Amino acid sequence: MQTKQHIRRLLNEAAVRPKSKLGQNFLIDLNLMRLLIASADIKKNDIVLEVGCGTGSLTEAIAEKAALCIAVEIDPTLAKIAAAQLADKKNVTILNTDILETKHRTARPVINAIDAARKKYSHRLLLVANLPYNVASPVMLNLVTGPTTADAMFVTVQKEVADRMTANPGTKDYGTGTILLAATGELEIIRTLKPTVFWPRPKVDSAMLSYIRKKEKVARIKNMQLLTETVNLFMRHRRKMLKSCTPLPAGQLAQIQNWPELFRQCSIDPAARPDQIPPGKYVELANLCSEYIETPRHERL
Repeated sequence: MQTKQHIRRLLNEAAVRPKSKLGQNFLIDLNLMRLLIASADIKKNDIVLEVGCGTGSLTEAIAEKAALCIAVEIDPTLAKIAAAQLADKKNVTILNTDILETKHRTARPVINAIDAARKKYSHRLLLVANLPYNVASPVMLNLVTGPTTADAMFVTVQKEVADRMTANPGTKDYGTGTILLAATGELEIIRTLKPTVFWPRPKVDSAMLSYIRKKEKVARIKNMQLLTETVNLFMRHRRKMLKSCTPLPAGQLAQIQNWPELFRQCSIDPAARPDQIPPGKYVELANLCSEYIETPRHERL
């Protein structure tokens, strides 16, 4: 792992400075890096995805424990620095690419690297990273909704993002990401981080967050894409009543003609607001939507 002085020296030698637009705030507290690694409890057959590896400080610690670390870095200069620092680590693959192909899709080179690794290693896929602020939410949600999914995530994110991800129904922070994360796993804020543990210092607090995917929760979801569409339909209009959102669906949900009956079967008040509905109820509703769509037209009620 690298100290602040080490990182500054590497950047100075490359004649570059941290780029705020890429969220380059390096975690420089070695004890917190150790806490992140310890929380992940990385096993020798685990595949670890690291997003925003920077100069390879955290990557080095990951490589000591994992079967393979796939480290993604969008900045070509930092990717070269990391490659040089980790040249002796045969279980590190550095990808100089954007982690996102689109906001809702993980980049194909990353998916290909994960698919290849899974053919060789049969244990978990973990996301362990000091995530750049500008991509944290989409990176995590893509690894929740799939098709490539992570078994667990141990990350640092902006505190505001962590608060949204762990929010309760009915609160202002409760949103689409909250619902999808809670519907598939369990989240916990491990620790709040002050700006002083990063270089350069961000203007806001951060948080160390854990997400553990739960097989029993995922098994209840009949169609992940439809769940996502259902949550998006209602949460895009979070201040409206649920029944006021139903004339607005697109995609697969445009086929639904019996929303009042679906609400009744789920014991959902159609006059409630979308941000008052807990994740489990969204799963129930999406499952009923899936059953309705799969039912032949002449058999629908």
